Amino acid sequence: MLVLTRKKDQSIVIGENIEITILDIQGDQVRVGINAPKSVSIFRKEIFLEIQEENKKAAEVNTSALDALLNQEK
Repeated sequence: MLVLTRKKDQSIVIGENIEITILDIQGDQVRVGINAPKSVSIFRKEIFLEIQEENKKAAEVNTSALDALLNQEK
C-alpha cells in the first residue's frame, strides 16, 4: 500500500485520467473529490462490498426453483 500525506486543495493523480483532491478536513473527517471518466465506477468501500455480496447471491442457483421450472415444461 502506498501511503501519501496531502493537505487541503492538494491532489493525487492515478494513471492519466483520475485525480483525487482533498477538499476539506474537519476533525477526523476528510472530504475527497474524485475526477474520473464516467466509465470508471467509484464506490465507498462498504457499498462496494454490499454490491459484491448481492451479486454473489444473485448468481447462486436455487435448485428447487430450477426444478419447478423444468417440471412445468413437461
